[in-house]
Amino acid sequence: MTPADAALAPEFAVYVHWPFCKSKCPYCDFNSHVRERIDEEAWAKALLAELDHYAALTPGRTVTSVFFGGGTPSLMSPSTAARVLDRIAMRWRVAEDPEITLEANPNSAEAERFAGFKAAGVERLSIGVQALDDKALKFLGRGHDVREGKHAIDRAAALFDRFSFDLIYARPEQTVDDWREELTAALELGPSHLSVYQLTLEPGTRFTQMAARGELVLPSEDRQEALFDATQAILNGAGLPAYEVSNHAKPGAESRHNRVYWRYEDYVGVGPGAHGRITVDGAKRATRQEKAPETWLARIAEHGHATAEDAALEPRVCADEALMMGLRMTEGIDARRFQRVTGMALEGPEGSGAALDTARIDRLARDGFLKRTAHGFAPTAQGLKLVNALVSALTG
Repeated sequence: MTPADAALAPEFAVYVHWPFCKSKCPYCDFNSHVRERIDEEAWAKALLAELDHYAALTPGRTVTSVFFGGGTPSLMSPSTAARVLDRIAMRWRVAEDPEITLEANPNSAEAERFAGFKAAGVERLSIGVQALDDKALKFLGRGHDVREGKHAIDRAAALFDRFSFDLIYARPEQTVDDWREELTAALELGPSHLSVYQLTLEPGTRFTQMAARGELVLPSEDRQEALFDATQAILNGAGLPAYEVSNHAKPGAESRHNRVYWRYEDYVGVGPGAHGRITVDGAKRATRQEKAPETWLARIAEHGHATAEDAALEPRVCADEALMMGLRMTEGIDARRFQRVTGMALEGPEGSGAALDTARIDRLARDGFLKRTAHGFAPTAQGLKLVNALVSALTG
């Protein structure tokens, strides 16, 4: 297989959702919950049963990545992670060099368990640092301080060849100079991958409620754009270019698991609220697990799985989803992969039955929002800022 063929080879991922946290962050709209007691043995058995269910639907696939997300999966026992990974290896083939990531909090107690997760088979950590400023961490509702965050990064660097950490910017009253200083401090910690997210107000979160009462005001759109531009300039200059709207990495250090989502490849999602996209009998299907933890657990006990939704997707729906995901990546969309994962040709003359009209793509390229690649197209730096508008312009 040539390198070009390998780059187009199908990928298949498994996402495992651990829904529990010590506390709920005020900006978070993920399916996370606080519980005083957790029967971890019951949870481990339920996750294994769910893996068995989806393995039966996807025989013969080769797992290229596994991601433990949440919630806070570093709160689970390393032995639970090991059991999940063993069951995955039992039910599917696993690639020779799989990427196995676990999200972790920087709290000192959890950082001391990193070695246990490595022994369990985890080979990459994604650490929720979120800020390198104690005042900002308190505002964000985090349970650690800067000292603990740096300690967790040091522990990860000592144990794992690959690790990443998250930062949140565009916080109230944050200036561009403040952010430059914080990013510089982050780079001094030696990451090969950074996930850098703009603070947004998500429905149902405490921050959104505060904003509605006038108690929280985000930076202006001009300030947000200046912060975004500063992020690109600083991280590109440090050798961590953006490969996705919010993710930066040294060449070769990109998250292979998240790339599965953005390329619209297949993935199984298990755990409360987890989504999946799997191909069964030649048709792409959307799956979603029961969201409430206790309901999820009860459904597995009663039915052997807790899938709340399982629906075949029409090629047009697949095409729209693949466009929305693929245009987040600087590599853009490859027409050959697009046809394989959606069942539609990427582009052609209007009325040809292709997903997109070639004339629209060319017009957006002339306007500076897209650029042609060898086998498709990709967003320009300006296009990356306007992904939603770009998709609408292509499909509307």
